[in-house]
Amino acid sequence: MRKFNIRKVLDGLTAGSSSASQQQQLQQQHPPGNREPEIQETLQSEHFQLCKTVRHGFPYQPSALAFDPVQKILAVGTQTGALRLFGRPGVECYCQHDRGAAVIQLQFLINEGALVSALADDTLHLWNLRQKRPAILHSLKFCRERVTFCHLPFQSKWLYVGTERGNIHIVNVESFTLSGYVIMWNKAIELSSKSHPGPIVHISDNPMDEGKLLIGFESGTVVLWDLKSKKADYRYTYDEAIHSVAWHHEGKQFICSHSDGTLTIWNVRSPAKPVQTITPHGKQLKDGKKPEPCKPILKVEFKTTRPGEPFIILSGGLSYDTVGRRPCLTVMHGKSTAVLEMDYSIVDFLTLCETPYPNDFQEPYAVVVLLEKDLVLIDLAQNGYPIFENPYPLSIHESPVTCCEYFADCPVDLIPALYSVGARQKRQGYSKKEWPINGGNWGLGAQSYSEIIITGHADGSVKFWDASAINLQVLYKLKTSKVFEKSRNKDDKPNTDIVDEDPYAIQIISWCPESRMLCIAGVSAHVIIYRFSKQEVITEVIPVMLEVRLLYEISDVESPEGEQAPPLPTPVGSANPQPVPPQSHPSTSSTSSDGLRDNVPCLKVKNSPLKQSPGYQTELVIQLVWVSGEPPQQITSLAVNSSYGLVVFGNCSGIAMVDYLQKAVLLNLGTIELCGSSDPYRREPRSPRKSRQPSGAGLCDISEGTVVPEDRCKSPTSGSSSPHNSDDEQKVNNFIEKVKIKSRKFSKMVASDIAKMSRKLSLPTDLKPDLDIKDNSFSRSRSSSVTSIDKESREAISALHFCETFTRKADSAPSPCLWVGTTLGTVLVIALNLPPGGEQRLLQPVIVSPSGTILRLKGAVLRMAFLDSTGCLMPPAYESWKEHNVPEEKDEKEKLKKRRPVSVSPSSSQEISENQYAVMCSEKQAKVISLPTQNCAYKQNITETSFVLRGDIVSLSNSICLACFCANGHIMTFSLPSLRPLLDVYYLPLTNMRIARTFCFTNNGQALYLVSPTEIQRLTYSQETCENLQEMLGELFTPVETPEAPNRGFFKGLFGGGAQSLDREELFGESSSGKASRSLAQHIPGPGGIEGVKGAASGVVGELARARLALDERGQKLSDLEERTAAMLSSADSFSKHAHEMMLKYKDKKWYQF
Repeated sequence: MRKFNIRKVLDGLTAGSSSASQQQQLQQQHPPGNREPEIQETLQSEHFQLCKTVRHGFPYQPSALAFDPVQKILAVGTQTGALRLFGRPGVECYCQHDRGAAVIQLQFLINEGALVSALADDTLHLWNLRQKRPAILHSLKFCRERVTFCHLPFQSKWLYVGTERGNIHIVNVESFTLSGYVIMWNKAIELSSKSHPGPIVHISDNPMDEGKLLIGFESGTVVLWDLKSKKADYRYTYDEAIHSVAWHHEGKQFICSHSDGTLTIWNVRSPAKPVQTITPHGKQLKDGKKPEPCKPILKVEFKTTRPGEPFIILSGGLSYDTVGRRPCLTVMHGKSTAVLEMDYSIVDFLTLCETPYPNDFQEPYAVVVLLEKDLVLIDLAQNGYPIFENPYPLSIHESPVTCCEYFADCPVDLIPALYSVGARQKRQGYSKKEWPINGGNWGLGAQSYSEIIITGHADGSVKFWDASAINLQVLYKLKTSKVFEKSRNKDDKPNTDIVDEDPYAIQIISWCPESRMLCIAGVSAHVIIYRFSKQEVITEVIPVMLEVRLLYEISDVESPEGEQAPPLPTPVGSANPQPVPPQSHPSTSSTSSDGLRDNVPCLKVKNSPLKQSPGYQTELVIQLVWVSGEPPQQITSLAVNSSYGLVVFGNCSGIAMVDYLQKAVLLNLGTIELCGSSDPYRREPRSPRKSRQPSGAGLCDISEGTVVPEDRCKSPTSGSSSPHNSDDEQKVNNFIEKVKIKSRKFSKMVASDIAKMSRKLSLPTDLKPDLDIKDNSFSRSRSSSVTSIDKESREAISALHFCETFTRKADSAPSPCLWVGTTLGTVLVIALNLPPGGEQRLLQPVIVSPSGTILRLKGAVLRMAFLDSTGCLMPPAYESWKEHNVPEEKDEKEKLKKRRPVSVSPSSSQEISENQYAVMCSEKQAKVISLPTQNCAYKQNITETSFVLRGDIVSLSNSICLACFCANGHIMTFSLPSLRPLLDVYYLPLTNMRIARTFCFTNNGQALYLVSPTEIQRLTYSQETCENLQEMLGELFTPVETPEAPNRGFFKGLFGGGAQSLDREELFGESSSGKASRSLAQHIPGPGGIEGVKGAASGVVGELARARLALDERGQKLSDLEERTAAMLSSADSFSKHAHEMMLKYKDKKWYQF
């Protein structure tokens, strides 16, 4: 028998189930006769795989820009080595250079499906864009010189690379090897300058003569280099440093931009002085003096049009006296000059032209401007130069993101409803033309479910995004700050000093997709409840504002009964359902008896009529008020339930519940009162106070001791009073009051310091410096805003969950209740007694009473959920959405519809009395509790050395699991209800508080987080999604015919005009120029070839990719064969011609005349 038992234990270990000690615990908790019924779990480890899917948003810290005019693809490089590629709306791609060095320049191989990137670490990379996930084919690392500028002529395979020393090297982009041909700086300038001309800032070939190379040095020297003769034809010198150079398409003139805000136009054959000098923004002085110097013109482009004047487009060059003026792009066309102000500084810009050929009329139609935090496209063809409406989701960071929620498998009618109300918010005045960057093809979306992302922002706005099928599109924007008065002078500032700035910042979002009820908690301790409506409403006064006085005060008096906990106080429900003023705290008593600010909210609600557009409309505003000179603590947890008509929120002071249908406060308890004397944790009073003045009637103010006054304990329906009101207790209270009065000053000083430190640590915006993260010393400040300092002195509410389950061990049937989790690992249950639906719901009060059920976990409670007896998830009850601004008909006035977790009626469920499971996840462990017995069925210690930042109970493959993200960077999933480990992958260390605040899991194996202040990174932990990802991604490269070269014309062809071609192969090839020095640069093969495809792709998609690559290689070989065949044909024609000439020469001659 002993051997058999050991074998059983070993089998359990290899299956990845609980350890032997946990099995013994389970055996103790569940004797053989009383064991929990086994639930068949379908999820296995092979169902899970972690991979990144797509990245949305504006590229963080952009540094380079490029455009393929044939493929119509835009590329953006960043300072962190990222590469973002944009095609038509919905076609986006993100790539990353391994070393993370800044991208300094990008060059497309036009219509070749390839891109060259130059990095700040002096490496060049060739990217293959012909596959869905671009990869590096070749890399070249320069060892002795710093790369400063690159130029790749159209339809050329030879890349010119300028360096900091002023030399130019030439790279073959097919093999990524260096040519032996080098242009040395001293040869280029010879005796024209006594000093070093500086780094190369520009290289370009003459549009009409590929053999002439224009080289711009930073000091102001420009050289026209003859590639064939290997010498300089002309040298042009100017006193001011050069920033950029651009050619006129005819190759006879070029323009330079300089550091003093001037433009110089030069004739190629007149190097002595510029033909024209322009200072676009300089004040013209009298007496012919030079204009005052301006700021540098960082870039200039010179684009010609067939019918009229050329366009000169430049960035920078403003005069120095324009202090505070925004960055500008200047468009000079003929005699008109347009100055276009930008919201952010200009990183780079490109003019989009009709032709890729530099020797033809350019016909510019748009300018794409890359700003520090935006991408703008200007229409040059319309008067006033309007901008195009940007179809990419680049406005995520319009205001810093402070919180994020992700919902998959939403109701199908939700996205159309949000889109219809959001369409009315769009700005006017955009260009009427279609977005011109329209390359690539969409992927085949295999997802059939809808996904919505909600982002909360520092300015109080909330954005809804359609995230279906790995795309992202903004649907609707809600401004929550509209209900508050804006402070216009400094005198109003003190009311909002709970935070230094962004008083409307969103901290928590609670949303019910089925009922469309939305609830937000802001950083100024305010809660706003919204209903969705398609009708416009004008409210004369903001819906009733409730002011809640939430305190944290405790007593150290022990329970007289010793071991038994005293009955917890029963909070009152409002007996008067009408929203009359006494139900909210009067703001008139702004100071307490000792001169401290009291009963004042942090924000002032508007008292003027408010126009509420279709969409989310304010239902109720709730604010926590100042108490005895201290601001209210920030809200740490929030939940709303549309079926019950309740919203509940808590912080480190306590918990409050509000009936938003009757506009009444139902519950207002400090954490210590919520726990009762059975609380195992010893807490010191944080801020002892004098006995307070009675505040607004009808609110549950917290008593100083364990005494519960009679009016506190009366139920709204019964007149019974509390029996706990004895003389002994009164004496104890008086003694405590004296102690509090004596220690008030010292305690007040300590408390204010702690409050200030906690508020600084829990600021939600990205304006704080990044924290150094260490597992043991890390001060936790998630959306719950609980800091380690607060945690020592307070117990905050960290999780709230409405459900219909068993509240006590003796219950025979489930009933509505609220489960409350705290930062010290306590889980409490509050019973809800709801009146019948319909009109009775508005007339009768809701009765709220703590049930006495208390459960414990290790670490702060993060998430709770409930399973039925078959292991299926039981979502909270909800009321289906209906338009509430339209008068209801009589037959529509039915009871509120609730989603029942099991398919039986309430009466039959009471008879069956099936058990349920409560799933609870904390920072350290997860537990599954069997209900109603409250036995621990399963337990899993998630982490010992770190802590869980986010835990979600999600559905996947028709089953459910617990997904966790830990501060040490691990993503883990566990089966439910047995908590078997299914996935444990090291993904991402917690390097920034932004990640902790925005990471969230959702159904169907999806997750996301804010990877930078401007970008959302989506990932999947589903094996099925990983396999289908290749098909879902869009294609960047599509086969497009290259436009025909411009016609040279009869006379140009006759007299030798037009573009002169150059045999670069002959000039730069190894046969004529020799081999380059091996120590100059190191070639590194990349993973983007056929081997990379083999390794990265699998299945049908991989086979297709390999077939396509093989076809490309075969096509290359065929084209080589075609060229050789053409050469042989030409040779045969030449031989035939010579033979014919010989025949004619000797045709009439006799044999003796030879």
